[in-house]
Amino acid sequence: MTLRTGHTGLNVTDLDRSLAFYRDVLGFALLAEGKEDGRRYAFLGEGGADAPLVTLWQQAGEPYDGGRAGLHHLAFTADSVDRVRAYEAALRAAGVEFAHEGVVAHREGSASGGIFFHDPDGTRLEISVPHGAENAPAPHASTPTCGFF
Repeated sequence: MTLRTGHTGLNVTDLDRSLAFYRDVLGFALLAEGKEDGRRYAFLGEGGADAPLVTLWQQAGEPYDGGRAGLHHLAFTADSVDRVRAYEAALRAAGVEFAHEGVVAHREGSASGGIFFHDPDGTRLEISVPHGAENAPAPHASTPTCGFF
């Protein structure tokens, strides 16, 4: 298969608030921004890269609704469990609420795991690592941690 995820577009209710979260708390670089009335958006990615990883579109009238069809959650991968914990500290300092306490395993006995939280519009987010969470607890014994939060 030759398809890969290019970027993820998220509808947001307040571009300024969401931009501050994704840029200032999660560390994405602002690649481009549009400020026309009724057509506000921001392209976010890695510094020095031209391709966006996340695009924010101010066109939602209501916050994220996990009970509707569409995006389940957006998962980011970090390079180490220490980096996941650094994100956790920054998110806590910003007042973000978490679905689980601290770094948790993806499932019981798994080496992969991470943190699970919500952006300002309630979109479910995950920052995880493929290994390094061997001793972390699993919130659910029989279902993947990223499945229900």
